[in-house]
Amino acid sequence: MSWVTATITNMAVAGVATYVAVMIGRAYRRYRGTRLVECPETKQVAAVQVNAARAAAGAPLGKRELHLSECTRWPERQGCGQECLQQIAASPEGCLVRTIVPDWYKGKTCAVCGAPLDAIDWYERRPALVAPDGRTVQWTDVAPERLPQVLSDHAPLCWNCHVAESFRRQHPELVLDNPWKTSGGSTKG
Repeated sequence: MSWVTATITNMAVAGVATYVAVMIGRAYRRYRGTRLVECPETKQVAAVQVNAARAAAGAPLGKRELHLSECTRWPERQGCGQECLQQIAASPEGCLVRTIVPDWYKGKTCAVCGAPLDAIDWYERRPALVAPDGRTVQWTDVAPERLPQVLSDHAPLCWNCHVAESFRRQHPELVLDNPWKTSGGSTKG
């Protein structure tokens, strides 16, 4: 085998390996994460996770085999037929929690200060929620299967107001309200 033939063969193998790696990576990213589906059996919301590694393995061959790796109805109903996978196949991004939550915030403003919540920093300054009882709630405290209910009866809250309201609730003895602020909006006497 000549040097040129060996180089071309190596380049072809590298190209195929790159293609396979890209296809696997895309499929893995597409199918990882918690999703909300309607359980066909109970008609209730269930939080599920697709076995992303298994779905990614078949991607270079054009096979899309979806199987659940987790469900909030397990272990009691682990032997179900996984008919909910049809919902995921129909809209992989639409039922993804990391898509649903940011979409809910779009066009909304903070319930306390009125700041727009369109550009959200999900890593350091995550927005929060205000419960109907006035308590602030972080996203880490919301079970995914409760998400539809929470989004229907909670209000959006920016990070700054979440921190301030949490401090106010936890340390009321250290908070002094502005005595000059009146309900009419005027501070002049």
